Amino acid sequence: MTMQRVLPFFLSASFLLLALGCGGPSEPAEKARTKIAVIPKGTTHVFWKSIHAGAKKASKEFDVDVIWQGPQREDDRNQQIQVVQNFTSRGVDAIVLAPMDSKALVRPIEKAQERGIKTIIIDSALEGKGFDSFVATDNFAGGKLCAKRLVEVAGEKPKVIMLRYLEGSASTDARERGFLEGIAEFAPGAELLSTNQYSGATVEKALQASQNLLNRFENVTAVFCPNESAAVGMLRALEISGKAGKIKFVGFDFSGKLEAGLKAGYIDGLAVQSPFNMGYLGVKSAVESIRGKTIEARIDTGVVMATPKNLSSPEIQDLVAIDLEKWLGKE
Repeated sequence: MTMQRVLPFFLSASFLLLALGCGGPSEPAEKARTKIAVIPKGTTHVFWKSIHAGAKKASKEFDVDVIWQGPQREDDRNQQIQVVQNFTSRGVDAIVLAPMDSKALVRPIEKAQERGIKTIIIDSALEGKGFDSFVATDNFAGGKLCAKRLVEVAGEKPKVIMLRYLEGSASTDARERGFLEGIAEFAPGAELLSTNQYSGATVEKALQASQNLLNRFENVTAVFCPNESAAVGMLRALEISGKAGKIKFVGFDFSGKLEAGLKAGYIDGLAVQSPFNMGYLGVKSAVESIRGKTIEARIDTGVVMATPKNLSSPEIQDLVAIDLEKWLGKE
């Protein structure tokens, strides 16, 4: 056979094999994994680590990828906005957000919605309706519960300091409003010495603010702090001043340091949330929304009062004895 005849035969055979290859059964394309961004207000406090642990549990249970990223400081609104914008640009399937500011994060979340990204708000409220669900504690009710406990231990005519957390934080603002309404209801004879001072986002700033208040109002008999960092700062200030256990003290949230204060009798009550459940239900709601299921617009994760007497009860231990290392490893 001459070269002129071999070449056309070879090319024809090659095209035939190529055609057969194209027409045969193809391998199914690998399905892209569902990616859910979980964005807390911060990452250092036990509260946020518990939310992270709950989110990790949900990621394993529903076989999705959870990407955990929060701002370095709990008062850096701009950085949290940038984190939301970055995940929106990356085109994740859902964003689970604990908004640092109830107003500043509205537009970034609306833009995520416009891109078809499911959005779940956790922990702290966001204005408007540009999200799929809100998973959080009833913070107003929690604040009122704190007022009731403070009156139980301090009497109906306490001289009260309320150290606020941060301006723009919807969750703690609701707790503060609930506390003030509760004091008015349960102790109309109470004297509110200070209700307009803010602790700031760190324990160090909360310590300084607490010391200033304790020095300024020497006749104080009761104090309330609406979150973990403010409560830890106040506890330190009371210990340094020698007033721990002498001034009645109710706080919000739970950590090892606050637990030690409760056991020592320096703290009379802590409103305990379920951050683990909040993280879990936030991711679960996102997954269900992605998969076309109807989800509730508002999910209340509950709040209870921990006291020195009931701390070891199953009801409290189920909320506070979370094995963080099991889910997060050694951080």
